[in-house]
Amino acid sequence: MADDTPPSGYERLGPQHYREVVGFLYEEFTVGDVIEHRPGRTITEMDNVLMSTLSMNDAPLHIDAAFCADTPWGRPLVSSLVTLSIVGGMTARSTSGKALANLGWDRIRLPNPVFTGDTLYASTEILGKRLSRSRPGEGIISCRTTGTKSTGEVVLVFERSFLVPCRDHEPDAPGAAPRGDG
Repeated sequence: MADDTPPSGYERLGPQHYREVVGFLYEEFTVGDVIEHRPGRTITEMDNVLMSTLSMNDAPLHIDAAFCADTPWGRPLVSSLVTLSIVGGMTARSTSGKALANLGWDRIRLPNPVFTGDTLYASTEILGKRLSRSRPGEGIISCRTTGTKSTGEVVLVFERSFLVPCRDHEPDAPGAAPRGDG
């Protein structure tokens, strides 16, 4: 780097030594901010079958193409558990990368079906934040995540809350090397 300013999304640990920054601290969240999560994720048949059977959701609607040929869809639907897991996972790195706990999921809605071959994207709007009454030095963030197909069709909406540290109470990352002189 030509100057001492680390690239966006990184902290300087020392000369020519950087660590990727994941997530936000309580003070860095602003109500109304929208975070687009990238990259997107194309859903495969393996995703659907593996995750459906792993979660014990072996309903024919999700894994039996012959059964589904006679349904209105004419093909297997991707399990809602698969959709929720993938879209929720897409958000974790940025929204709750520093989270101490996931506190809850609310108002989960699946307005349109997902099929193998669909590419999903996610965005999250910060709805609220407050300091924890029972855990000093920590705050609660509330958000709404929307999952869309690459066509723009909404396939999932949910609200979630999670606990994050405040700036002066951030724990060191597990396994992190000691900080350098940066």
